[in-house]
Amino acid sequence: MSWIGAIVRFVVAALVLMVMGYIVPGFSHLGFWSALLAALIIALAGYIIEAMFGKSASPYGRGFIGFLVAAIVIYFTQFLVPGMHVSILGALLAAFVIGLVDLFIPTAVR
Repeated sequence: MSWIGAIVRFVVAALVLMVMGYIVPGFSHLGFWSALLAALIIALAGYIIEAMFGKSASPYGRGFIGFLVAAIVIYFTQFLVPGMHVSILGALLAAFVIGLVDLFIPTAVR
């Protein structure tokens, strides 16, 4: 993954997390700084998971395993970000929405 792709994913994740509270039940409204911190934690967890287990297990990987890992990462991020509260259903829905957004946002320069 290129640095540009990582930056685009980080910014998109922060923006999506800010919007999640308004459209996803079980997901708290996040302010700007909380969303940036949550996006940073999610990006770092995704990088570590991808480095350890490969692209298919990454929160940004395709498939069911990537989806579940993304939901787990989002759920556990709430314990590190003040003001972030996510139910299990909220984490699953947020992972789905972030996955959809990630499909349409180009993250690699070709």
